[in-house]
Parts: sequence; C-alpha cells; structure tokens
Amino acid sequence: MANWEGVSEFVAVAESNSFTQAAKKLNTSVAQISRKVGMLEERLAVKLLNRTTRKVTPTEAGMLYYQKCKHLVDGLELAELAVTQMQTAPKGLVKITAPVTYGEKHLAPLLNQFLQLHPQVDLELILTNQRLDLIESGIDIAVRLGKLADSSLIAKRLSSRQLYVCASPDYLAQYGEPHTLSELAHHQCLSGTIDYWRFDEAGKEKSMRISGRIKCNSGFALRDAAIRGLGLIQLPDYYIQDDLDNGQLIEILRPYRAKLEGIWALYPENRNLSPKVRLLIDFLAEQLRNEGL
Repeated sequence: MANWEGVSEFVAVAESNSFTQAAKKLNTSVAQISRKVGMLEERLAVKLLNRTTRKVTPTEAGMLYYQKCKHLVDGLELAELAVTQMQTAPKGLVKITAPVTYGEKHLAPLLNQFLQLHPQVDLELILTNQRLDLIESGIDIAVRLGKLADSSLIAKRLSSRQLYVCASPDYLAQYGEPHTLSELAHHQCLSGTIDYWRFDEAGKEKSMRISGRIKCNSGFALRDAAIRGLGLIQLPDYYIQDDLDNGQLIEILRPYRAKLEGIWALYPENRNLSPKVRLLIDFLAEQLRNEGL
C-alpha cells in the first residue's frame, strides 16, 4: 500500500519553492516540513529537491513526482472540504448563464425552487445566446446545449435534448412529405442562426445545408411560421413538444432523426469549487433527470 506521509508537504514546497511558505500553507513548522520531505526522499531513495540558501527547486525526479502527486493532493483536499462542509448551509452569490429560451422555460423555475430550499443563497441569472467568457465575467456556471467546443472548462452532463424536423399538416397536404434527405432541396426549410440541419444517417452524423424563405434567430418565430404552413423546421423538443403532441406539427424524416444532444453545466477548473455551486449543479442534474428534460 502506498505511503501518504510527506507527500502533501513535498507538493506544498514544490509549488511555492519555499519551506517557509509551505509551512504557512499547511499551518505547521519549517522543521516539520523539512523532516517529512526528508523522510519521503529517504523512503523513495531519490533526491526530490535542490536546496540552496536562496531557494528550493524540484529536481528532475522531483518534478515528475510532483506532477503525478498534485492531483492526488487536490483530490484529498476536495474530499476533506466536502466532508467538513456537508452540514454547512450554502450561502452567497451564484452567477449563472444560460440560453434564453431554455433558461426561461426549464432552468429559471428550477433555480427559483433551489432558492426556496436555500434562503441564504443569492442568484444572478444571465439569459443570453452569446457564449460569455466565464472567467472574465465572473460566472460560476454556464448551461450549454448540444456539442461543446474544446476548452479548459469542466463539463457535467445535466440532461439531453432531441432535435425534430417537422411541418404542419397543411404544409404536408399542399407540398407533400419528404422521405429522404435529398428531397429537402425541394422544400422550404426555415433556418435559424445556422444554415444546416443535423441528422443521423446509418449511424453516422450528417449535416445538410438548407434554404428557405425565412431565416430568424428566434425558435418561437420559426415554430409559428411552421404552424402556419410556411415551411419545415428543425428545432429542439422544448420548443415544439406540445405541438407534436397535439398535432399542430408532425415529425418527418424520423429514420434520420439526430441523436440526443447533451445539456451541460460548465464551470471553470477550480479545485476548490464552492459548496453552493457544487450543490446547485447536483440539484439541477437530479431535477432535470427526474423530469426527463
């Protein structure tokens, strides 16, 4: 079994290049830090630190050991933080951003419910379809939909959404129903901020460029146009599920329906994620999962 003794002390010294600073961080004496690191070096039979009167720096072996151990020390700190703060009521401001429609329809009610459960928590909710910089804007959580761009942010899947291609009964009666993707070129395809739709063809993701009389950055405006028989739309379920259920819109091209897309909570990489933020993320994940959203 691995021996933990001296590892936290060594990591603290390697990060600060100072026995004194490491002692302050761990609230102990310089002599204790030096003794623990010395015992660690003796046990490993390798020199981990170069010591001079001016500074302390890791050796090549020490840097390798530090890189392997750092995430273990961070994990231990997080575990201790989680346990010690289990009984502490969350409090303070949480700043969160989300897309407008999804935020209004699904997220805001859950956030209000969370505030009722935790009266010491304050909330700032920014609903925008722009992708704000979390660090620059001081945002704790960003809710994002669909595919994620590569970034240094940590992502937790909260739920999923389904894209549907659909049309009104009147449109289909007048222009016919397309049964293959190639037939879309002969139809009015109402587009949003992007001019292509996503499909699944024989298990592979496929994007199709579309065109039509209407282009609008509002999903509700496109929904209304489709209900009025002006064309086909592809929209997520939270815009049109009621219309599909009551027959105002009819799903088409079902064999090519795109695979489920993720709904994510993103937050900056931070080993000391505050209890209120972690609690809110877990709350949203549980509620959205229970509601099937």
